[in-house]
Amino acid sequence: MYQKLTTKLFKLFTGELAATIVFATVWIMYLKTYEWTKPYLTSLATLFAFFLLEFLLLQGSYYWFLKWRQAKRRNFSFLPKNKLKFFTAFKKLNILLLGVGFGILLYQLFYFSNVFYWLLFLYLFALVEHINYYHVRLSYQTREVIEELKRHRRFRSSKLAEELKNK
Repeated sequence: MYQKLTTKLFKLFTGELAATIVFATVWIMYLKTYEWTKPYLTSLATLFAFFLLEFLLLQGSYYWFLKWRQAKRRNFSFLPKNKLKFFTAFKKLNILLLGVGFGILLYQLFYFSNVFYWLLFLYLFALVEHINYYHVRLSYQTREVIEELKRHRRFRSSKLAEELKNK
């Protein structure tokens, strides 16, 4: 059981970190390879949304890293209060940045529609990641979780949301 848990936490932490690195690498490769992507990928609005997404992915990776490190020491409790305060601050900052992003999204819709759909995709991806980490569990759904969702008609709280509620 212990080995299974530490392996799962390790995969979660490295998976989020790998996604961050892969997204950045693909972004740079597209910029270098396809000239037509430059106006889409280098606009200030798109860069803001991309960095917001990357920032959120790094938060998820950091959370799972802390949980993995804690589990390796056979400590299965909540994170220490000082770490939870850190994530509470991240949550507030994310909401502020998502609000700014929404304003940018509306501005882009009315004034620069050529980048709007790419920006919308990035912004929604970042929003889903924030919800997944700080509110309800949207990813890593197992058959049991899906069955529970059908029975109770609601999502489970994310692990981080549970810890933040009990701090």
